[in-house]
Amino acid sequence: MKRSFGPRTLLYPHPDLIVGTYGRDGQPNVMAAAWGGICSSKPPSVAVSLQKARHSYDAIMERQAFTVSIPSADYVREADYFGIASGKDADKFAATNLTPVKSDLVDAPYVGEFPVVLECRLLTTVEIGVHTQFIGEILDVKIDESVLDEDGKPDIAKIRPFAYDSARMEYYGFGEVLAKAFSAGREFL
Repeated sequence: MKRSFGPRTLLYPHPDLIVGTYGRDGQPNVMAAAWGGICSSKPPSVAVSLQKARHSYDAIMERQAFTVSIPSADYVREADYFGIASGKDADKFAATNLTPVKSDLVDAPYVGEFPVVLECRLLTTVEIGVHTQFIGEILDVKIDESVLDEDGKPDIAKIRPFAYDSARMEYYGFGEVLAKAFSAGREFL
């Protein structure tokens, strides 16, 4: 029997997306956003939802660009801090000793130490309740060579991303491979 929890933001897993922007003063800033994910294949696009009160909201609107950095589990403390502190009050890069890297494609920074980066040009926004969903066209994905496998593909075991559980307010890592996608279900064809 299933137990009702009512309308809540329970989706498993929530990605831990680190959104990079420049403020009005040109100061690099990052924030943690769990409300997001891939939203289109053509053009390749990612969506992140932010409240208007967030410092990054105005930055994305003004610069029409943002980045999404994917932290490894080694940086869970820093990523959590990015969701706690506001760029209005703190220099998050200085506080964490992480490196802001200027994107060469969009007007936004990314976190140099994080293994995966999506550089995005703002395509459109959608107003949804208390959030605005920013849909960005992914102009490039940069991945550290150290997390590629012998075939040159990203290796999730080396990237070591983590997910957010909004019910428990905890972060979780990923485990073993369960099955090969687009293959495991073929027995039902």
